[in-house]
Amino acid sequence: MCTDYRRRALIFGLLLMTLPGPAPHASGTDTGGALLLTDFAADSPDLGWYVQNDNVMGGRSKGGFKLEPGTLIFAGSTNTDGGGFSSIRTQPFKLDLSNYTGIELRVQGDGRRYIWQLQTNALYRRYRVSYWAAFETRAGEWSTVQIPFTKFYPQVRGFKLDEPALDPSQITEFGLYIYDNKDGPFELRLDSVKAYGAAAPKPAD
Repeated sequence: MCTDYRRRALIFGLLLMTLPGPAPHASGTDTGGALLLTDFAADSPDLGWYVQNDNVMGGRSKGGFKLEPGTLIFAGSTNTDGGGFSSIRTQPFKLDLSNYTGIELRVQGDGRRYIWQLQTNALYRRYRVSYWAAFETRAGEWSTVQIPFTKFYPQVRGFKLDEPALDPSQITEFGLYIYDNKDGPFELRLDSVKAYGAAAPKPAD
């Protein structure tokens, strides 16, 4: 069974595609020291979101997204028989967030646990590393979720690594996953993505 899982995971990794895309929207720092990256408004750039479900490794989960003015809706149904995850990801871009503390999401959840993904050009052996951090939601309630960069851990094809650590100056992709080992419907509404915790400017010499 473990061998079959690893074979499916390898297929999953080989099928992931990355194509050039636009940079996130950065409209300036607000009074709380946060940098708006996208709010899904009409003037936000298209980040090229696309769906990646567990059917690439023989799974049975279903999921997708739709965009409404000011909101991205990620919804579907997970099936742990053969995978158990659904995800959406952006096309690659280049983003330096080294002056910030982490990622801030404004979400309306369903009580399930989700994962925010960051990606850089970091490699483990010959494979690209993804950085994951889980966050909880409250059913039917809007909440602001702050995820420090220090909470993102490196992984390859679902296997957690000890290194390399995330470099926030080299972010190339966002992703949103549901992978909580549960079956059933899910829906998450996302109305903004920000970088929060801007460092104070250094005094002039």
